Amino acid sequence: MTEISPLRRRMIDDMTIRNLSPATQRSSLHAVTKFSRYLGDRYRFLEHRFKHWSPDTGDRSALRRLLSALREEGLIPAALPVERTEHEQIVDVFAAYLSNERGLAASTVRSHKLLSHRFLREVCPAGADGFAALTPESIIGYVERHALDGSADSGKAMCVVVRAFLRYLHLKGFISTALADCVPSIRRWRLAGLPTFLPPEKVQKVLDACDRTTAMGHRDYAVLMILAKLGLRASEVATLNLDDIDWQAGTILVHGKGRRQAIMPLRHDVGTAIVAYIRHGRPASACRRLFLRTLAPHVGFASGCAITMIAKQALERAGVDGYAHHGAHLFRHSLATDLLRSGASFAEIGQLLRHRSIDSTRIYAKLDIDKLRELSLPWPGGVQ
Repeated sequence: MTEISPLRRRMIDDMTIRNLSPATQRSSLHAVTKFSRYLGDRYRFLEHRFKHWSPDTGDRSALRRLLSALREEGLIPAALPVERTEHEQIVDVFAAYLSNERGLAASTVRSHKLLSHRFLREVCPAGADGFAALTPESIIGYVERHALDGSADSGKAMCVVVRAFLRYLHLKGFISTALADCVPSIRRWRLAGLPTFLPPEKVQKVLDACDRTTAMGHRDYAVLMILAKLGLRASEVATLNLDDIDWQAGTILVHGKGRRQAIMPLRHDVGTAIVAYIRHGRPASACRRLFLRTLAPHVGFASGCAITMIAKQALERAGVDGYAHHGAHLFRHSLATDLLRSGASFAEIGQLLRHRSIDSTRIYAKLDIDKLRELSLPWPGGVQ
């Protein structure tokens, strides 16, 4: 393959622009060289490589860069469009409806697409031709089969999506009968559980376990400070931009659930942690997201899952275990519980956490043992 040498230069230039590390560049070029020697059976290269060499997670990315360079040089035709199955096409139109007409957030639309596609493939394997065969019995049977696949919350989310999808089918005339009402409900009592929380000394232990001599340690510490001191959700931390911080006013703009925005005061200690990350840990990048990946390409996180993983790893690093939940929301619960025990009112806590309903805040009342003890009735016949 005589064209590989100029293509190698193009790939190096592209990887340099993307700020990929020298090690990643060497690994990518090594995979491309192996591929160039294997063109006799080009369609089975990765299978052969994984069988005879230890797999490298960057192999697929390296070959994508090679294909991109080949197409830019006009040496191979453009990629053929991927054919979407009928089920995928139906779900794509449903997602466009949710986004354009219902105004749902992108993360909610992705969740609806996943669950509705799963429902469609099982209940209507024939695609749109099977809509006429939808019956209350088939829908109830689907819910009964999958209600216990996950938690009660997962089951409720599944039912919500199935109802929304069936309403959409009826609204657009795909089915003549309104079947959304036949989707059964999964019972889950509000305020029945107890929020998991950490005492203040364990929260501080997690913060102290961050190695702030490294770039990643600066980033993780700033993330944890925002979670622990401001009570932001994982998705809200992931979507923070540099422009959301008003340093003169000492405020931060939070992009919350349901496309709602709120301006919150920026605590001095949180601001100090963010400044330390920007100065000593944040890689150079044109991306305006506050928190970036430490490995190239240096872009923002795709979702709040990365923030949750940072929180989980921090808890493991500090040796904090034995709790029902390990993630970013644990710090939000811990902040609310600490405020309540310090004398803050439910209204103040709800305002800080940006709850729309007081019921979301009232669950923390069950953690205030001292005040609950004042309300308890004496045991009949005296103390046992």
